Amino acid sequence: MPNRPLLVFDFDGVIVDGMEEYWWSARTACLSLLPAESNAEQRLPLAVPDAFRQLRPWIHHGWEMVLMAALLQDLEGPLQQEGIEGFVSGYAQRCEQALAARGWTSQQLQLALEQVRRSAVAHDRSTWLTRHRPFSGVPERLRRLATEGLDWAVLTTKGRAFTAELLDGFDLQPQLLFGHEAGTKPDVLLQLMAERPLAGFVEDRRPTLETVQATAGLEALPCFLADWGYLRPTDREGLPPGIHLLDQVRMLNPLADWT
Repeated sequence: MPNRPLLVFDFDGVIVDGMEEYWWSARTACLSLLPAESNAEQRLPLAVPDAFRQLRPWIHHGWEMVLMAALLQDLEGPLQQEGIEGFVSGYAQRCEQALAARGWTSQQLQLALEQVRRSAVAHDRSTWLTRHRPFSGVPERLRRLATEGLDWAVLTTKGRAFTAELLDGFDLQPQLLFGHEAGTKPDVLLQLMAERPLAGFVEDRRPTLETVQATAGLEALPCFLADWGYLRPTDREGLPPGIHLLDQVRMLNPLADWT
């Protein structure tokens, strides 16, 4: 209903824990791009490496996961030379340098990742779905929003088609769904705000919330940092006014109690 307030949720790290799928898809896409004689397959374990889990809070786009897989198998690369802490201290620059060193583009890696996912969905959808797990209590809470007079939407940097597959598998039906194809999160939120009242935005990336708050027209939008998501070690500290830390216990309460 267009006049009902809309609560907007990020997907990865807020609704779904897809760590197993992230690694499987990133690893598979990476191996498709590296020469067969590189022996990368032996250096990339099937189980999610601890280093990948530690890097996940800095990853914003799918292509970066593929790049991280490539870096993890590179025994003489920047991750091994600088360690994770050193690498993430200049994360964006390190990613650009790693792309240039291999002659890759972010679009090329994104395409490889989406091809892997399309193939997995087409040929073994049930296995692909089982690599994702909704966070405890979140699906039930989303279904109860209607009792508070709220609609809800999903705004994600994942591809829309893959997100729709997962939501359907979890029996969740948002009123609106926006993937990375729709544009940046601030741009989509501005578009939505022009069309209907927004009750808030729930996200697990603090930099994204800070960017939203710094966007003209979005300064008053209530922002919630999902405490159960892929947070960096210092993300919970010194949150600016307007960004509220939301844990899983408070999430179960009415929206009015979230702040």
